[in-house]
Amino acid sequence: MSLEALLDRFGQAPLLAAGGLLIGFVFGFFAQRSRFCLRSAVIEFARGMPGGKLTVWLFAFAIALLATQSLIAFGAMDVSTARQLAARGSLSGAAIGGALFGIGMILARGCSSRLLVLAAQGNLRSVLSGLVFAVTAQAAWQGALAPWREHISSWWTVEGGASRDLTVLTGLGRGGALIFAAVWLVAAIVWARRQKVAPWGWAGASAVGLAIAGAWWFTAAVAATSMEAGLAPIQALSFTGPSAEVLSRVLFAPDRPPTFDFGLVPGVFLGAFVAAALFRELKLEGFSGAASMRRYLIGAVLMGFGGMTAGGCAVGAGLSGAAVFTITSWVTLSAMWAAAALTDRFIDQRGLEAAQPHLGDQPVPRSRAFT
Repeated sequence: MSLEALLDRFGQAPLLAAGGLLIGFVFGFFAQRSRFCLRSAVIEFARGMPGGKLTVWLFAFAIALLATQSLIAFGAMDVSTARQLAARGSLSGAAIGGALFGIGMILARGCSSRLLVLAAQGNLRSVLSGLVFAVTAQAAWQGALAPWREHISSWWTVEGGASRDLTVLTGLGRGGALIFAAVWLVAAIVWARRQKVAPWGWAGASAVGLAIAGAWWFTAAVAATSMEAGLAPIQALSFTGPSAEVLSRVLFAPDRPPTFDFGLVPGVFLGAFVAAALFRELKLEGFSGAASMRRYLIGAVLMGFGGMTAGGCAVGAGLSGAAVFTITSWVTLSAMWAAAALTDRFIDQRGLEAAQPHLGDQPVPRSRAFT
């Protein structure tokens, strides 16, 4: 059945929600199986301890770029009217928000998407942190923190269109963007072979990347096909805005028409839950103490405010925004990496070094940071 027939039969809103649910399920299932996590990738890179986490992230990153740019190059979709490219953006918001998000994901031991996946497995730390993240994102969007977000975002803005498109600004063009993505994919393949990354790692990460491209394609196709009033916006797979929207709908507006975001978040949770159940990885876990709880909650607040200020999270900016080569997303991703690496160096690594003299001949393994 064609997309036009589906729209005629079910309507725009239910179809968008169903698409979000399906794409979210795919993302959640394979993110859980591959252990996809930007925080773990940053820690591996910063500590110079290759263990496969960076390779997993690179597979998702490269596939998202390559698949998205291929769809654009072959005329399968047009994302030029998407908010990430067409609307005015903020470079100051991208840099500061991205840095705050990077700090937060180290403290909370996972980015917003990873928290959702872990919550589906039974991690109660991630459940509480995810709720605090969503509340803070909502406050930064339309609540008490909105004036702070708007003030930071006003410092350095950039117009939409060509001014936000890196393929235009750098002269790469569509062909250059495809070559750039292909180079990173080759690098990921080489590193996967050297590090003997398990099939679930690279294959699952590839499916995560395809889910990113799938979200762009599906929402662009609905927007191009729909004849309903209030044309469906072209949307990316992200978690900051959608988490705030789902929270707002559940608390204040349950009767509003469903959207792509409204299906996405439950879809990711369901996909991760099914994966964890199938592979017997469901397990209730809680906080180890008050200090641990403070760390997680501070990290969740920083991620909620930072993600909304930057206009995207580790997935929304780091994969989805980067896949369409919008400059603000690349600034956000760079700030996340730098701030996360510095936070790990000055908080987690120093903590491990300080603890080692008290542990005799048994130093704390740095790999504990990935749990």
